[in-house]
Amino acid sequence: MAKKKILLNAFNMNCIGHINHGLWTHPRDTSTRYNTLEYWTELAQLLERGLFDGLFIADIVGVYDVYQNSVDVPLKESIQLPVNDPLLLVSAMAAVTKNLGFGLTANLTYEPPYLFARRLSTLDHLSRGRVGWNIVTGYLDSAAKAMGLSEQVEHDRRYDQADEYLQVLYKLWEGSWENGAVLNDPQQRIYAQPDKVHKVEHTGEFYQVEGYHLCEPSPQRTPVLFQAGSSDRGLQFAGRHAECVFISGQTKASTKLQVDKVRASAIAAGRTPDDIKVFMGLNVIVGETEELAWAKHAEYLSYASAEAGVAHFSASTGIDFSEYAIDEPIQYVKSNAIQSATKHLQNNDWTRRKLLEQHALGGRYITVVGSPEQVADELESWIAETGLDGFNLTRIVTPESYVDFIERVIPELQRRGSYKTAYDNGTLRQKLFHEGAHLPEQHTGSAFRR
Repeated sequence: MAKKKILLNAFNMNCIGHINHGLWTHPRDTSTRYNTLEYWTELAQLLERGLFDGLFIADIVGVYDVYQNSVDVPLKESIQLPVNDPLLLVSAMAAVTKNLGFGLTANLTYEPPYLFARRLSTLDHLSRGRVGWNIVTGYLDSAAKAMGLSEQVEHDRRYDQADEYLQVLYKLWEGSWENGAVLNDPQQRIYAQPDKVHKVEHTGEFYQVEGYHLCEPSPQRTPVLFQAGSSDRGLQFAGRHAECVFISGQTKASTKLQVDKVRASAIAAGRTPDDIKVFMGLNVIVGETEELAWAKHAEYLSYASAEAGVAHFSASTGIDFSEYAIDEPIQYVKSNAIQSATKHLQNNDWTRRKLLEQHALGGRYITVVGSPEQVADELESWIAETGLDGFNLTRIVTPESYVDFIERVIPELQRRGSYKTAYDNGTLRQKLFHEGAHLPEQHTGSAFRR
């Protein structure tokens, strides 16, 4: 039987400090160039050389002001602040690549669905069908206040709104223009056939929309749908809508449980377990030998900021860890922040010291360190033991982390038959699922087609 091919996204953000905080101070790191086009076009070309499936770009609306009740640490260490718009990067990167996909995070709470549908259709056209959308509902009170709300909408309620938002988008993307609506016939003077273009009329609890989708059908119509939610309500949402789910694992056993829950959510929604690809966030530090890899790890540690990592985690949980003495047990508090983040604290057995140790590299993702063979062994083991489909590979030092992985790990995985040696043809959805360019029949969005 052919080996399961590992899927791979580069995990990044349109900012300086993304996951592994403090590493922007490393002399070989170039992340302060994030606000230049060249930084992104060079990265896109590098990732395509490594046959990466996609560049997954995170985003936040708001700032991390929970730690010390201020933005002092986020500003000093550039913890996702400043942060620029991820969607505006795609045109430039698509122009210098042919196959790389783009997973774009956008917060639906603050984006009117009618205009958002046009923006993603535009990018899907310009990239020839290489766009995915990472659906988020937000979790920061600072964002809610900046957008005119008194506080964040309650966690499960945000998903109720998200369900309706997707319904509006499916009506626009799938139902407004029929296949064959565009004739493009100069002789008859008919570009689009009026009887094949339909007004969307939606009256719901959260949205009222009456209008035609402004774009003709793009290659995928609906972009590939990414999501990262591990709460019960988040999983229910994923089962209905997500095609790719991003999780944060700490052990293989707990990750397998998460993957199984995602697959079960797809079955509960009338889909197959393989209708969702599951990715886990991961750090990799690879050297020619194990000894050289650990030397590089030690070098990276000397530039990392554990405090910045904990400040970021404070915002994820809604708990100000700076208020605790170094060995004082941290009290779990239920909040509207990220449920998977707060779950780790529920036993009340965490301390600030323990958190600082966990964030030694500036973030709390699993770190695989070793020679190319050791890293490949470990990646294959995670896939085999957990049921994961692939990884969101973080940057530690940029672009060095990706260069090392492409030059050392990918050839080893290819030699073993665990990684593709060429891109398939077609859209991002076709490359990931080896089926059609559009949503499959069993997906809830397909019901909105004419």
